Amino acid sequence: MESGLFQLPVRYILGSRCNRPPTLSIRSPLLTPTARLTPRRRAARNAAGRSPPSAGLPACRASPGLAPVIFLSTFYFMISFMEDHGSWDSLLVDLVRTPTFNPGVVSDVSNGSKEFSVSLDNVVPDDILERIFTFLPIASMMRATAVCKRWYNIIYSSRFLWTHMLPQRPWYFMFTSNETAAGYAFDPILRKWYDLELPCIDKSSCFVSSSCGLVCFMDNDNRNSISVSNPITKDFRRLLEPPGVTLPDYSTIAMKVDRLSHNYTITVAKSKQTPEDFVRWDFSVYKYDSWTGTWVAAVNEVFIGWRGGDDSVICNGVLYCLIHSTGVLGNVNPRHGLIMFDLVAGPSNTSLMQTSIPVPCSLTCGRLVNLKEKLVLVGGIAKYNRPDIIKGIGIWELHEKQWHELARMPHKFFQGFGEFDDVFASSGTDDLVYIQSYGATALLVFDMTHKQWRWSVKCPVSKRFPLQLFTGFCFEPRLDITA
Repeated sequence: MESGLFQLPVRYILGSRCNRPPTLSIRSPLLTPTARLTPRRRAARNAAGRSPPSAGLPACRASPGLAPVIFLSTFYFMISFMEDHGSWDSLLVDLVRTPTFNPGVVSDVSNGSKEFSVSLDNVVPDDILERIFTFLPIASMMRATAVCKRWYNIIYSSRFLWTHMLPQRPWYFMFTSNETAAGYAFDPILRKWYDLELPCIDKSSCFVSSSCGLVCFMDNDNRNSISVSNPITKDFRRLLEPPGVTLPDYSTIAMKVDRLSHNYTITVAKSKQTPEDFVRWDFSVYKYDSWTGTWVAAVNEVFIGWRGGDDSVICNGVLYCLIHSTGVLGNVNPRHGLIMFDLVAGPSNTSLMQTSIPVPCSLTCGRLVNLKEKLVLVGGIAKYNRPDIIKGIGIWELHEKQWHELARMPHKFFQGFGEFDDVFASSGTDDLVYIQSYGATALLVFDMTHKQWRWSVKCPVSKRFPLQLFTGFCFEPRLDITA
């Protein structure tokens, strides 16, 4: 245990200067306040020369059962002490470097010059600490790394911790469309925004896909520039350039991380119009394997009257891509379709268009989401005979090639966005779906488990001019995975 970081008397931890956990009461049988002594015992105690307790604070006797109370109180104090730091960068840097307290030894002067000391190294072994940490949200866990090196090492190096910890609800990173990739990340558990900067990309104009703590970025101007990053630890790497055409007309990227091995698969789907042909579109898919560090060609097909889009996702080893009607063959309604490709089985003799699935209704736009390995479509519902006018937003799940409606945004939330364009940003993971308008910072969250719609806390970023645009994506916050 590192010394000089956390030294605080028990009376201060349990006293009125910090908020006590609800279960830690001064009436606990583990604590013996002097006020509860009988007059005879109090007189005998004073005659023996024992120091009276400090005014307003209960005196604690040395009890074997006191150590867990001291530990939990110390831990609660540290988390509460750092709860108000809104900047994520200050969480990662300033608090770690600031000498604060040492939880190694907790003392209470209760008998003259004699000191009662409890070593938390002996009382709470590492495996118990690991189990305690598994119940913390990621933000509180980061604050816990600032307590001492022992906690820091347990959180950053323990494989058990991340294997058995409770699922972390996805954060949403919102940023404005400008030359920098700085923005704010929303934590749905603590309902706070954190200042966050992505060092791996030079600007905010990019395609994004995330999985299991990692985020993949593809530059919008240079589609061959692809990087993978952990937004929390800021670890990142740039990948080799994918093969195929360097300047496709449309492209989309998808990512899937194996939770056990942490190996990941990335797919890039490219669509380019055949020269001097308004009907045919070349569609190709390339797959990257982090284990081998190489790209391979997975699909190469020609679409007639359809083209690839900018939205795709990987679920259960299958790549799903939205395709768009070009309208030249009269197939203007519906304007969208869904194609799928089995990344495990590989190419087949069947055309992707032969196995395509129509969307559930006429959509202005669609966003594909992987929620617990289930394919979910978030779409803007178009007005009848007006496919470019949005009248609502629906959420559907694909089950055995059939769409089942899960929810439809209530009209009061739809109106809450103000002027809503026919296209919007939406992403999700685990059991949360985020929906954001490109023209505002309002963020709506839909909980799939409880079927509940809820606005997020207001984002700190403000709109500076009328045509300013905003976008964002969600990701699972993790500390144990690297690019």
